[in-house]
Amino acid sequence: MRVPTLRRRREITDEELSWTWQTASLLLGYPDEELLGRVDLLRQVCAALPSTLGEPLNRTLEHLTATPLTLLQEEYVETFDTRRRHNLFLTYFAHGDTRKRGVALLRFKQTYMRAGFDLRDDELPDHLCVVLEFAATIDRDEGRTLILDHRAGLELLRLALGEKGSPWAGAVAAVTATLPPLGDDERGAIARLAAEGPPEEEVGLTPYATPAFDPATAVPPPEAGPTALPMPTFPGAR
Repeated sequence: MRVPTLRRRREITDEELSWTWQTASLLLGYPDEELLGRVDLLRQVCAALPSTLGEPLNRTLEHLTATPLTLLQEEYVETFDTRRRHNLFLTYFAHGDTRKRGVALLRFKQTYMRAGFDLRDDELPDHLCVVLEFAATIDRDEGRTLILDHRAGLELLRLALGEKGSPWAGAVAAVTATLPPLGDDERGAIARLAAEGPPEEEVGLTPYATPAFDPATAVPPPEAGPTALPMPTFPGAR
């Protein structure tokens, strides 16, 4: 009798990582005309990626293209702005609205500043779309570290969106598919977070006004200047 051999899963290339993270970042952002104008390009990306990454991204993309924009925007707000477990801010899952979250936000901010990336004033550094763009286009290793350090929250987001049948579940599933297999400690952290939810503390957030943050230690040399987030080179893009 012939013994079947197990196929080893092909490793994801750095280019495929960038395509996946950037595509997920776009699909998880607030839907608008600009996003819909990129549909053809994003379809090309999904087709060029391994099925474990391209298919879940494409599920989200197909819903976006099949739904009237006004309704899509209403669905987005209802999904991400009204449910705690559907939060796109990574530090919220671990720290809630506590003082510790302010410190965690500083770490994101300092990581970006060291890379020469300046956020807009209206953006928080732990928003999943921002982190994915940073990882895809500025610093893959530092970006992946930020994602992995908040893996439990990301996995809880994936599970919560999947249970609801949300069309955005595919985009988050594609991101988690780029990460290493979960370890026992991570599974335990996810289970605890699912059971207990984010911590609560009746305090205001002052994420950047703290003596622990010294911008002089994080700002790159003056000649470097801020780095804008470019679009990565997608297959077929011109």
